[in-house]
Amino acid sequence: MNFDTARKRMVESQIISRGIRDRSVIEAMLKIPRHLFVEEAMAAQAYNDNPLPIGEKQTISQPYMVALMTELLQLKGVEKVLEIGTGSGYQAAVLAVLADRVYTMERIRPLALKARKVLDSLGLLNVNLRIDDGTCGWEEEAPFDAILVTAGAPEIPEKLVAQLAIGGRLVIPVGDQLSQVLVRVVKQADGTYTVEDSIGCRFVKLIGKYGWEAE
Repeated sequence: MNFDTARKRMVESQIISRGIRDRSVIEAMLKIPRHLFVEEAMAAQAYNDNPLPIGEKQTISQPYMVALMTELLQLKGVEKVLEIGTGSGYQAAVLAVLADRVYTMERIRPLALKARKVLDSLGLLNVNLRIDDGTCGWEEEAPFDAILVTAGAPEIPEKLVAQLAIGGRLVIPVGDQLSQVLVRVVKQADGTYTVEDSIGCRFVKLIGKYGWEAE
């Protein structure tokens, strides 16, 4: 299979055609080899228009969702970004191309170790990875210019909002365990924040102290 051709087709048919306009996001999606972030047996499906299982009851998000969430962060290349839910590492890789520094957190050790290996193989050395409860954030590295949460939360975690810089953006799916709405939170100078709804979505649960309880 020609992965380069498949990746270009993915970007054209799934991302650009659906309204993603940020050229830097489009270029990042063209650059990062998504097939390296799934099991080898599923590599041929990596550029399809759907999420895929990555083990541990987790998934790699649909390409369009990765692009949309990234575009909502409005990155310019100088930001310090926190990602909650490393998973396969694919979203972190996209962020690494677009931001100055990326801090990503994953509570499931096998996924974190696998992601670290792929990120290192691609030379993405501006990604710092921690195995911990992502709902608590990464306080000693705060504030962050942008925070991206790749799992569905029951509500906007105030713990993460507190770690945003003034003017910082938090993108997170919020709702019940079956469906959520993707929202963007923007922190104001007085510490309050605005909330903008994007689209309906369905993510795995955000597990942790400030998310859902583990089953």
